[in-house]
Amino acid sequence: MPSASLSPLLTVTVLGSGTSQGVPMIGCKCPVCQSDDPRDKRTRSSIYLATPQAKILVDTTPDMRQQALREGLDHLDAVLFTHPHADHIMGFDDLRRFCEIQSGPLPIYGAEPTLSQLERIFFYAFNPKKLVPGYVHVLPHVITGPFELGGLEITPLPVPHGALSTLGFLFSSGGRKLLAYLSDCASVPEEIRTIVSGVEVLIIDGLRDRAHPTHLTVSGAVEAAQAIGAKRSYLTHQTHEKKHVDRLRDLPAGIEVAYDGMKFEFM
Repeated sequence: MPSASLSPLLTVTVLGSGTSQGVPMIGCKCPVCQSDDPRDKRTRSSIYLATPQAKILVDTTPDMRQQALREGLDHLDAVLFTHPHADHIMGFDDLRRFCEIQSGPLPIYGAEPTLSQLERIFFYAFNPKKLVPGYVHVLPHVITGPFELGGLEITPLPVPHGALSTLGFLFSSGGRKLLAYLSDCASVPEEIRTIVSGVEVLIIDGLRDRAHPTHLTVSGAVEAAQAIGAKRSYLTHQTHEKKHVDRLRDLPAGIEVAYDGMKFEFM
């Protein structure tokens, strides 16, 4: 008698893999922006995680509505925020539809400075006098250390991003390091490398070849990924400076380029 198929412990979808302006860029006629390869269509960086217990979004990009429609998202149990830059929060109001579907407020998680900025910008979503159907309402949770959500152990990973410290995240289950997500960082400090060492999948900021003050270069991301020793590593937050196929050709074994719609299943 055939055995029943097992449900994944965790499914991760790359909602967006592009930098702050997205690819194609407005008004740009470069080969990447004019490319017909769907992997060169890079919306702003975000991921979505699904476990048997919960559906979790990381960041609400300006492309969030488009990303949710593309992937058929219709439920969220929580949203994690990496930092309050515009390309990671300006889809926040589109959470209203999930609040409407679920008939209640949505838990959000972030560092205290990030939640403070969100409350300043989207004040109407925090502590409203009454819950109005069709509006976004959130329940903020300040991240101060590791926590559990949807059957996952989530470890915050503070990394430098210019004058700002952003949060990456390590997602584990039963001590098994499944995924490390470092979308915006200028470097990966040694203590963070130690925490995520040997992770199964690493998604890491690899903006471009040329140096940038707040993001890892491709060579910097490759060095960090190899030092961490992930089984598989993927570059995200990519600019329009190189096509997916060309970038992929230049990378060492075990390191690839993330693209919008890419999925990982952990059994």
